[in-house]
Amino acid sequence: MEETYLLNVEGVKKKILHGGQGELPKLQDGSKFTFHFQTLKDDFERTVIDDSREAGMPMEIIVGKMFKLEIWETLLSSMRIGEVAEFWCDSIHTGMYALVSRGMRRIAEGRDPLEGQKHRCGMGNMFDYHSTGYDDLDELQRTPQPLIFIMELFRVEDPSAYKRDTWAMSKEEKLAAVPVLHSEGNRLVLRREFAQAAAKYQEAVICLRNLQAKEKPWEDGWLKLESLVTPLVLNYCQCQLELGEYYEVLEHTTELLQKHNDNAKAYFKRAKAHAAVWNEREAREDFQRVAHLDPSMAAAVKKELKQLGERMRKKHVEDRKRYQGLFQSSQG
Repeated sequence: MEETYLLNVEGVKKKILHGGQGELPKLQDGSKFTFHFQTLKDDFERTVIDDSREAGMPMEIIVGKMFKLEIWETLLSSMRIGEVAEFWCDSIHTGMYALVSRGMRRIAEGRDPLEGQKHRCGMGNMFDYHSTGYDDLDELQRTPQPLIFIMELFRVEDPSAYKRDTWAMSKEEKLAAVPVLHSEGNRLVLRREFAQAAAKYQEAVICLRNLQAKEKPWEDGWLKLESLVTPLVLNYCQCQLELGEYYEVLEHTTELLQKHNDNAKAYFKRAKAHAAVWNEREAREDFQRVAHLDPSMAAAVKKELKQLGERMRKKHVEDRKRYQGLFQSSQG
């Protein structure tokens, strides 16, 4: 089946590649589209820019959430469930595609889509967007051009039918989600399901970081959110210690201590991570800071230092034996 429509939208043409079922879905604010898409250049080779199937995850859009590429909401609204359609869109509709693609690629890579954005006025943010970090997207930013989108619509859900993803939540929804995620993480820790607990804490931190990006650093609103972030990061680090991800702990505790250099719990977790990867001097320094900052932790520090000393002595003995064995074999 192949038909061409103009969609009654300036600068858009639609071609149905495979017909869908039923009527056009009834939409309301908060309805969610789930679909796969391919983005192609309008050149002789039809160069592929993005393919959600290659990324391994379908795309989701929430109606009325001011998605940066507004035309996609219009395109999807013209589709039936199961339909596959090709849309040609003029450059008047595709100018924001590079920024949208950057966010989607970062999500597929397991990164925060807002990573690297600073709190600035609108003009300042234009400079942050100077490079997307991807050469092909930088080219699209420099030279806006028509693009072709091939979409396959899987389902349309009412707002009550699905769990909102973090990025789709309003400010109030994000704030309400944080304590729920925190308690879910704690419950999973009690069951020793540390990887799942870490994911809950991480999701809560992303909620708060997204809200912080709209506040001025170190002012009241930012500080209030930061006070919620800190215990979540510490819980996340404890999970990573249990999972043996020691370098992950070093990274997050060091970042935390750059902002809050009097946090004894952060020093304690970083010290344990240093000890685990044989950084004896750094571990001892951090443990001593803990005892200085929080005398109530002195007994725990004493126990950790004793264990560190025993581990290091054992390691030195094993190293000596290994070197002697190597020396003797080379002599033989």
